[in-house]
This record gives sequence, structure tokens and C-alpha cells, in this order.
Amino acid sequence: MGLFRRSAVDVIAAILVVSLEVYSWGFSNELGSIKVEAFQFTPNYKDALSKTILFFEGQRSGKLPADQRMKWRSDSALDDGQTIGVDLSGGYYDAGDNVKFGFPMAFTTTILAWSAVEFSHDMGDEAKNAYTAIRWGSDYLLKASSQIDDNILHVQVGDPYSDHSCWERPEDMDTLRTVATINASKPGSEVAGETAAALAASSLAFKSLDHGYSQLLLNRAIQVFEFADKYRGSYNVSVGYFSCPFYCDFNGYMDELLWGAVWLYKATEDEKYWDYVSNNIKLISNQFLDGQFGWDGKHAAIYVLISKKLFQEDPSHSLLKKANVFVCQLMPESPEKAIEYSPGGLIYKGASNMQNPAALSLILLVFSRYLESSSRTVQCGKITIKPSRLVEVARSQADYMLGKNPQNMSYMVGYGDRFPQRLHHRGSSVPSIKSLPEKIICHSVKERAIFMREEPNPNLLVGAIVGGPNLTDIYTDDRALFNQTEPTTYINAPMVGVFAYFSHSQKK
Repeated sequence: MGLFRRSAVDVIAAILVVSLEVYSWGFSNELGSIKVEAFQFTPNYKDALSKTILFFEGQRSGKLPADQRMKWRSDSALDDGQTIGVDLSGGYYDAGDNVKFGFPMAFTTTILAWSAVEFSHDMGDEAKNAYTAIRWGSDYLLKASSQIDDNILHVQVGDPYSDHSCWERPEDMDTLRTVATINASKPGSEVAGETAAALAASSLAFKSLDHGYSQLLLNRAIQVFEFADKYRGSYNVSVGYFSCPFYCDFNGYMDELLWGAVWLYKATEDEKYWDYVSNNIKLISNQFLDGQFGWDGKHAAIYVLISKKLFQEDPSHSLLKKANVFVCQLMPESPEKAIEYSPGGLIYKGASNMQNPAALSLILLVFSRYLESSSRTVQCGKITIKPSRLVEVARSQADYMLGKNPQNMSYMVGYGDRFPQRLHHRGSSVPSIKSLPEKIICHSVKERAIFMREEPNPNLLVGAIVGGPNLTDIYTDDRALFNQTEPTTYINAPMVGVFAYFSHSQKK
């Protein structure tokens, strides 16, 4: 999945952190001295689903609608894009900062749409909120691609170095809102390919709800994909320091081109996109999967997504083995296991770790359905893995997030009795502009005091799933430790589908 976007730099932490203090829940956070209290874990997946979707309202940029439910948020960044004569207001802040990074925002939108395509019938009353969350992302991507006829795609708003040097709420930030753009001479096939995937997946999600909007998204997806494929190159080079080290592409752009083509095939049923996948998938087929699914690596999900068609039309196809390899790398009992698990049972791959069990749980559930519908199992050495086993592993990850873990705490804000209080999140940690109209000046004493204070954040970012504990299940509730306490849109997005699945099964 690549490194987390701040593995190399987080300027605000470097400026503000003088000492790190451990804020506990009444037990020691020292390794080896965890006090685990006996408690009864009873998950409420419907509540988790509702809050997971609500989180996205806290990440909104732009003019907020009248039905905004996260009331401590207000309008922000209304002038985005005006410096280049384009309306780029709207969209989502990716995490606890105020930058709109196009690569993870497009991925977030793709996964929200995929969750709806696969599991909207399991969402009940929350389906309308899920579609609203998708549309907030897809509307922005339409704006970002409004000049695609001229081979122009806007892929970021906000200078990350300026932004990360200040601890300002989005409503009155005064950091640079520089726009990063790719074009024919400065391409970015990974971010363009992901944008095409997001638009195509959203088109499919809205196909039966809003035909006109669905068609608009699809037409734009086709254009963006053609641009991404025709002008090949990495935005690491074209955008440079604006993308790295925050969202560098570590896996190359071919997986995003294939990902976009697969979604265009699903949205159009045009065989030319299937031929594109068939002819080009060899370019990634030799890459080790190792649980590759996230904003950077799409490998495992590509194999899972195409398996549905292969099961139906060519069940002996060699590419089906790739999806099976992914499963065998992930199952705890598999002799081919290539993924680490914490002692408490959490899939662990590194910094901002919750993005990994979240994304992998979604594709486990999707693949389990495809296997079950075709009466298939997966063979890992001498061990036979049934579809129900994939569901069990996905459930274990969802339950860990909700409180079935060595800390006996939920890693979702607002869910359960114990949850993170000191998020690495500007909007949540700085008093709301409604309660404190005074502007918080960058590099001021007040700004520093807000970041360093021991008190919980004043604004509850309900539904936010944080980066989570380390490999030994230790979690330190300190906003300076962004790898553990920062939420992101791409952690929450796959959990919309996961919690939808389990909320439906819970009713049975």
C-alpha cells in the first residue's frame, strides 16, 4: 500500500512538539503493563455505519448545505481555484489538515461508490447519506476535470508545506491555496487513472438513481481515462514536491490505469475496456501482492474485481489464481501468509495502519460473495478456505476497530464508551468558529497552546476512525502522534461497505 503520506515529514509536529506525553484511559500505555478490564463486547454495526458516513460531513470543504449535520463545521476555502480562473471549491480534506489531495480524494470516492454498488441494499436508511457522501466527492472531481478537453486535470489545492506549518481550522485558514495541475507535457497517470475510476464507479452507483448525472460522470470518466492513458507519466515527477512525501506513488501508475479500465468496463460493458485489461494486466502480474490495496496500490482489488466475470465466463482462467494468492497471503492460518497480525488480531502493515485492515476487509467481503455465488473455495497449500472464512476475518477487523481489542476501546470517535479524544485534526482540536470567532493566527502563542494542550478536542468528529495502535496493540492518545491519532477519508470509506454488510447480517 505504500508508505503513509507523512512518513517523511510533518512540519507541524516538528514545530510544535516539545515533549510527548502519554494521555491514557485510566490504564498504562507502557508496553507490557496494559491493564485489560473484563467487558462484554456487543457490536452495533448499524450505529457504526451511520457514524462512519457522518464523518465525511466533518471533512467537507466549500459551501456547506443547509442539512449539514456536523454543526461545528462552517464554510471554508470558498475561493479555491480562483487564482487560475477555475471553481475548485468543494471536495474533502483528506485527513487532519486543510489540503485537498486529489489522489486520495479520488480513491476515497471510488471506494465509497464501490461500497454502494456492492452493499447499498444493506444500508437501510443510511443509503441516502452514503450517496450524498459519494456525490460530494464526485461533484468536486467534475470540477477538477472541467478542462479535460484541453488535457488539463487539477489534482491538488493547497500548499502542503504552508498548511502543515500551521494549526488552523479550515474556516479561517490563511495558508497558500496553490493549485497543482497535470497536463499533456506534465502527466500524472496514477492520479488521472484513479480519477477516471472514481467517476466511472460513481456513475455506476448513480445509474438507477439519477440517469442524467450518471451519464455526465461516465462521459467525463471516459475522457479522463483517455488522457491518463495517452499521456503516460508519474505525477511524482510532474507535481514533484507537492505530492511527495505526502502521497508519493510507490507502485507505478499501471495499476491505476487498469483500475480505471476495469471500472469503465463495469460502467459501460464495452469490451474494449476488458481488452485493455486483458492486454495490459501482465505489466503488474509479476508484482508481489502482499495485501496491496489502498490509495497507492490497487493490485489485489483489480484481481478481485475481475474475478466476478471470470467465474461466470472462464472459471479456469489463470488470473483467478491471483485473487486466490491474495487470500492465501492474508489468512492467518495459511502457510502462505504474508501479512502481519498484532497479538490482538489486527492486520498490520505500518503507519496510519487502520487504512490497511479497512481496505482489505472490504475486498474480502466482496470476494467472499463472488466465491459463494460461484460455489468456489480457495486452496492455500493443504488448507481449504471457504467464503465464510473471509467474512470471519473481515468481521474480526471490524470488531477490533469497534472495541474488541486489548485496549477495550473503540477506535471510532463517538462510538462506545471509550474512544480517541485527542485527534491529530485541526478542525476538531481548534475551537469552532461559532464558539470562538477570534482568528487563530499561524505561529501564534494561542495556536501552539491549542496543539499542545492535554484536554480532549472540543469538537467531536463523530465517526472518525483514527490511524490506530502499533504492532503490539498499544495506542497513545496524543494528537502529536499523527500516525496513531489522525483520521483519514480513506480509512472510513471502505468501512462504509464493511459495516453495511455486517449491519444487514446482524438483522438475520
